[in-house]
Parts: sequence; C-alpha cells; structure tokens
Amino acid sequence: MLLTATDAGNIALEFLMAEWNMSEEDRQWFIIVNSRLIGQSWYVVELAVAGFPDRWYIQVYDTAACDPDYTFISPIRGSQGYVDLDDLPVLVAEVLLSERNAR
Repeated sequence: MLLTATDAGNIALEFLMAEWNMSEEDRQWFIIVNSRLIGQSWYVVELAVAGFPDRWYIQVYDTAACDPDYTFISPIRGSQGYVDLDDLPVLVAEVLLSERNAR
C-alpha cells in the first residue's frame, strides 16, 4: 500500500470538497475523523462537520481514487428541523440539509 492513512483522509476530503464545489473558507468546517486501512488495498475514511454528529464514509483505493458512492449517516432526521444549522456558512448548511433530506 503506497497510501498512508493521512493521504487517504486528505484524498477523501478533497473529493467531497470538489463534489460540492466548496470554497477554502467553507472547507475549514470539515474534519477527518478517522482513516483506517481495510485489507491491503483500500481505506475507509470518516469525515464530519466539526461539532456535528453527521458522518460521511468514503472508500479510498490504493490507486488514490474514491468510490463515488459514499455513505452518509446522521442521527438527525429532516423531520426534526434544522435549528442546529443556523450558525453554519450557507453552503455547509445546504450540504448537511441536502444529505439529511436524502436519507
């Protein structure tokens, strides 16, 4: 495996930021929670918005490619409202809103 856990985490973060066209200022809200090697050829990277329970899980292969079919998990359902998003930048809040509603 040529990638390190740190490399995989950064690749996954860059993948999502490019998917959502995030500005440098907005991307600072996102953190790499965990990056763990699975077998010998890929990592599962856990990403989050700092201070929020929502999580994205992305597979990063030893080729440095990300599986575009990532998993999003949140304990917060759309029907519970979105008061927790009020203090976030607009684009970050929109991403969380969209992901929560898509579940």
